[in-house]
Amino acid sequence: MDLQLTDRVFVVTAASSGLGRATATQLVAEGAKVVLVARRGDVLDEAVAELGSDSAVALTADLTAVETPAQAARLAVATYGRLDGALISVGGPPAGPALAMSDDQWRDGFESVFLAALRTIGAVVDHGTADDLAIACVLSTSALSPIGGLSISNGLRPGLAMLIKQVADEHGPDGTRINGLLPGRISTERVQYLDSLADDPEAARRGSAARIPLRRYGDPDEFGKVATFLLSPAASYVSGSLLAVDGGALRAL
Repeated sequence: MDLQLTDRVFVVTAASSGLGRATATQLVAEGAKVVLVARRGDVLDEAVAELGSDSAVALTADLTAVETPAQAARLAVATYGRLDGALISVGGPPAGPALAMSDDQWRDGFESVFLAALRTIGAVVDHGTADDLAIACVLSTSALSPIGGLSISNGLRPGLAMLIKQVADEHGPDGTRINGLLPGRISTERVQYLDSLADDPEAARRGSAARIPLRRYGDPDEFGKVATFLLSPAASYVSGSLLAVDGGALRAL
C-alpha cells in the first residue's frame, strides 16, 4: 500500500525514544520529514543523524513550556515549507494511589498530559499548511479502562480522549483529522520503569504478558507502523477514533 507520505511533514513529540522515536522512524521510511521534539538534545542529535539531516530536524525543548508547540510548528514550516500534522506524545505522570497523590502532582500531571497535548494540537491547527491535516495523540488504554496504580493517568487520559472527539467535530469541516492511540504494554523505557516498581520486576513482566491475548509485550516499531498509517492519507476517512495497540489486552469495547 502506498501511504502517500512522500515529502509530507510532521511534528513528533517525545521523539528521543520509545513510541515517538519509533513513529518518526516509520514516517521517514515512508518518505515523510519530521521535526523531533524532546528534552534530551544529545539523543535527538543521534536520532537526526540516524534518520538523515535532510529528513529530520530537532527542537530540544520541554513540551510543557507554553511556547514549545508553536516553536515546533514554525520550525517545520521554516525548514520544509509545510506542516501536514503531528504525532503528539506526552510524558507519563508519576504512579501512585489516587488519594495519595498531592495537589502539586495532579497539577503537574494536568500540565504535562492535558495542556501540553492541547497546546500542540492548537499549534498544528494554527500553523498547518495542508488541507488534510492529520493529528494522532498517544494516550493509553487508561482512556477506557483504569490501570492499577496509575491514578493521575487514569484521571486525565479519558478527558483527553473526549477532547479528541470534540476537536474532530470542530475541525473536521476544515479537513482536519484527529485520532487517539491507546498503547498497552509496549517495551518502552516508561513501561520498563513501571515494571521496575514491582518487588520482582521480571515476574511482574511475565505476569503482565500472560494477561495479554498475544502473550507478549509489543515492540515500539509495531506501534509506529499503526501511528504512521493513521497519519497518512491512506486513513483519510478515520477521525475522532480511539485505536488500541495492545495485543488485545483492553477489555472495554
